Amino acid sequence: MIAVLQRVREARVEVGGAVVGAIGSGLLMLVCAEPGDTEASAEKLVAKVLKLRIFSDEAGKMNRSLQDVGGGLLVVSQFTLAADTAGGNRPSFSGAAPPDLGRRLYEHVLAVARRQHPVVASGEFGADMQVHLVNDGPVTIPMRMA
Repeated sequence: MIAVLQRVREARVEVGGAVVGAIGSGLLMLVCAEPGDTEASAEKLVAKVLKLRIFSDEAGKMNRSLQDVGGGLLVVSQFTLAADTAGGNRPSFSGAAPPDLGRRLYEHVLAVARRQHPVVASGEFGADMQVHLVNDGPVTIPMRMA
């Protein structure tokens, strides 16, 4: 699975002008499933995201996790993270999982996150979404989990 984490002061996702998910301070996680991904890789990703120490402690060092600070997690599906831009000027998205697998793994990520963390919001799989955020830092971290 591919993910991009953004530490945020706030973030929300709108579909058709309506807010479908929103958090205050925490992490926005853009996530993309790849063809070989499994529920185990989704679980590994969630565990890593929740424990990744990218929030400041009293000394100003990135030494606290999302769980430590009690921040929100906004999970948004984004198949374009699998873009291959090596050939030509039009990206290929063949590296993304087929929609049925992508949806299943995205929903699994959400279910696992909601079992392990109290504040989890989401976008809408396959929808045309508008994502609004205030990046904190800025801190943006790409991740890949097998």
